[in-house]
Amino acid sequence: MSDSEKKPGVGVGVMILKNNKVLLGKRNEDPTKADSLLHGEGTWTLPGGKLDFKEDIQDCAYREVFEETSIRINKDKLKIISVTNDIVEDAHFVTIGFLCKDFAGEPKVKEPDEIVEWRWFDLNNLPTPMFFPSGKILKEFLAGTKMF
Repeated sequence: MSDSEKKPGVGVGVMILKNNKVLLGKRNEDPTKADSLLHGEGTWTLPGGKLDFKEDIQDCAYREVFEETSIRINKDKLKIISVTNDIVEDAHFVTIGFLCKDFAGEPKVKEPDEIVEWRWFDLNNLPTPMFFPSGKILKEFLAGTKMF
């Protein structure tokens, strides 16, 4: 398939914030298990994933966070903090970054092949390497950019 026949996908990343700490997951080192067209094996990432056909973006954020962590976010209080154009050689996604401060539950590893652990990190001491779409969302938040 030529580049002109390919279409970008849409993804979401959810920055769950508690006491100035953000929840990040460690992606599997094995690229076949890390399961992302944008690659990112072995990196730290926000919970998130791909938008399904005819799915509302807030519903996608809720579904992806719950599937990955068992945390239930309040989708009605999500705030869009970034929209980025994420391109690698063989994939292209528009990623919508959300900020979530209203949620219930503690993170659990629900997809151990993809994400091997979830941890809270101080916003002033983020781990590396970071999955680049998640890094863009965090950078926008930390810069205080008022996009919307």
